Amino acid sequence: MKQTENLEFDAQHIWHPYTSVTHPSIIHEVVSAEGVHLTLADGRTIIDGMSSWWSTIHGYNHPRLNQAAKQQIDSMSHVMFGGLTHQPAIDLARKLIDITAEPLQKVFFADSGSIAVEVAIKMAIQYWFAQGKTKKKRFLSFRNAYHGDTFGAMAVSDPENGMHNMFESVLAKHLFAPAPSCVNDKDWQESDITEFRQLISEHHGELAAVIVEPLVQGAGGMRFYCPEYLRQIRALCDQYDVLLILDEIATNFGRTGTLFAYQQADIYPDILCLGKALTGGYMTLAATLCTDKVAHGIAADGSGVLMHGPTFMANPLACRVACESIDVLLESDWQQKVKKIEQQLIAELMPYQSMGLVKEVRVKGAIGVVELHQPLDEQMDWLPKFIVDQGVWIRPFRNLIYIMPPFIIQTDDLSCLTVAIGVILEQLSKK
Repeated sequence: MKQTENLEFDAQHIWHPYTSVTHPSIIHEVVSAEGVHLTLADGRTIIDGMSSWWSTIHGYNHPRLNQAAKQQIDSMSHVMFGGLTHQPAIDLARKLIDITAEPLQKVFFADSGSIAVEVAIKMAIQYWFAQGKTKKKRFLSFRNAYHGDTFGAMAVSDPENGMHNMFESVLAKHLFAPAPSCVNDKDWQESDITEFRQLISEHHGELAAVIVEPLVQGAGGMRFYCPEYLRQIRALCDQYDVLLILDEIATNFGRTGTLFAYQQADIYPDILCLGKALTGGYMTLAATLCTDKVAHGIAADGSGVLMHGPTFMANPLACRVACESIDVLLESDWQQKVKKIEQQLIAELMPYQSMGLVKEVRVKGAIGVVELHQPLDEQMDWLPKFIVDQGVWIRPFRNLIYIMPPFIIQTDDLSCLTVAIGVILEQLSKK
């Protein structure tokens, strides 16, 4: 009875992400989680293939992360960061500086990925404003880009084919190059970047920064592209005096096979956005890192004040757990785990490429994507329940069925996810 009452109340009063309050989607109540498994209120246990939107890389209920949270909460769960500091923030900043590219020396803590992007946008605009180049306030991004749901982040996401097209008329107008199409460096051709080069060449006088998701475009279509494209972008930004912002919120902390995706191109950004897996999925926290060039450039106008200050910035509890999450990752054989996941995804998902409704199967690191020819919109009345009935948690969107499992997932559990995708595809082919 309690479960029924909870779900009825939820349906009547709680607004879930990307859903309608008048036609709410099917909701499943989770009562506990352990490892890669979610236990539902009806007693069923399902395998999480989403890492809770790509964040729980170590799985759920991790003993070391639990202990870190318990120890921190006994001393201080939160204190404002304006005019104050604390050991967890200092420790986390030190770790982030140590593991990212050497030129990234300044850390601004935010409370979500979208806010990290907003901070990056502000940094870029303030940098040029302090140089007296006030016309440099637009951004160049990709089609199919997704950088978050707040207004600044929406404005640098794809305005037509993205999730925010209804807001297009009220968003700041930026520039968008075609989404990269070259998947492998060996297939690189100069023509792949022709339109991007033309846009930055023609508009560099008004461009504050280029902002892209390195190697993997996430919620804009789960699209992969080659490291050479990033190298070319870095060179063009240097040539035309434009800052480079890399949004690693989805790709950071090992998801693509390297600690950060930009490392596969052997470049570094002027500004770097981190989030999601930063705390191992325990709570919300993000960070925007920048070079001394950017930080000192902002200070050039005499004030040096970055005009942003979230209330829960550098929350001690989140910072302490993030420190432990980074230690857990770096002390593990995470590279081998991600490589093993990648190899299994290739072996078990690629056979679906031959199915008529499948457009493409692609795998990178611990990311497996099955793209269909048609969107799944008309299937969403029955599909979410059908997926959970297979004993898994997968959340398709548009024409994509994809998984990004925790790095700790075992072979059998990962096979359950890939087999479930096959069952889903078989069911879709009957519709």
